[in-house]
Amino acid sequence: MRKLCPNIDKEDGLETVLEVPIPEDMFNSMGSNVTLRWQNMLTWMKAQTSDKWSAPIIAGRLNELRFLLYLVGSPLIPLQVQLGNSIHRPVKDSSIQASTAKYIIQQYVAATGGQPALSSVHSMCITGGVKISASEFHQGDESMEVKKSTEELGGFVLWQKNPDLWCLELVVSGCKVICGSNGKLSWRNSSNQQAPVSKGPPRPLRRFLQGLDPRATAILFADATCIGEKIISDEDCFILKLETSPAIREQQSGPNFEIIHHTIWGYFSQRSGLLIQFEDSRLLRMRTKNDEDVFWETSTESVMEDYKYVDNVNVAHSGKTRVTVIRYGEQSSNHKRELEETWKIDEVDFNVWGLTMESFLPPADPVDCKKDKNNNM
Repeated sequence: MRKLCPNIDKEDGLETVLEVPIPEDMFNSMGSNVTLRWQNMLTWMKAQTSDKWSAPIIAGRLNELRFLLYLVGSPLIPLQVQLGNSIHRPVKDSSIQASTAKYIIQQYVAATGGQPALSSVHSMCITGGVKISASEFHQGDESMEVKKSTEELGGFVLWQKNPDLWCLELVVSGCKVICGSNGKLSWRNSSNQQAPVSKGPPRPLRRFLQGLDPRATAILFADATCIGEKIISDEDCFILKLETSPAIREQQSGPNFEIIHHTIWGYFSQRSGLLIQFEDSRLLRMRTKNDEDVFWETSTESVMEDYKYVDNVNVAHSGKTRVTVIRYGEQSSNHKRELEETWKIDEVDFNVWGLTMESFLPPADPVDCKKDKNNNM
């Protein structure tokens, strides 16, 4: 991962620390030699807020990238994980399925470092790289293939104090998405988009539950039930299932959309106790400008690999996420699309000093900033 940008204008000048580290593959694709690559990268950085992004061809390309980054690069989970809740829940008066799930979670906590180690983590900073590819939209049940030849490369930096206090900066192929949660609301914006920052109820970032935050994962599945067993990646796994309650779905819905259902599954290895695969499925109903209903069904499946200990906490350092999106309604045929992300963690740091509530505030709306600028002229 490239973290520093040299001073091209002055040989003895100080290097600039990149806000978001970029993978070597992404850097190598920017030119035929090192100097040209840095010049192209600086040109791209300076053009982030340029008016030329509104050109039809470039705008279409950025809309496609934003779709990929929102859906597979930075999806949110429509529920809240309360860190104040105990990892260990009483099994008294619980069903056999619920009691079994609580026992599996105890084994998971032990496998990821134990409760003292997990409870000692108060904040984290994570950097990594991603490769994202996608199919085109297809009608009905047509077979489709994710295009490996059009992989989009990028990197991300992720800050967190708890599941409701986090910030993600993700850069892929010249498109940058910034999103986060300050405990009162979640927000998302693209640096290439001159539009108001989208906001909603506070939600955890799904990426944390892909082997990066064992404590939040344990609390999330503490109320799950064990529904059976399945072999995942040659591992015998227990399946834990959790349904999002109607009250939470209503709370997480917005004025223009409704979460009809949301289900989570976790596949925990019987051998190691670790989370091997994480799935969730949701159905949203959205109201169009023509007062018609459009339904979006999203199924996401993440496989976690390469667990390594960092400060006595066992964290997954690589994996693959596959997303299937089905759109139907608005008097049209069903449309289906598949997306895939391969991710690798470069660095994990726990208990980062200096993070405050201000670190997770949403950026100012570009529209409001433009109005203020015009008023001051």
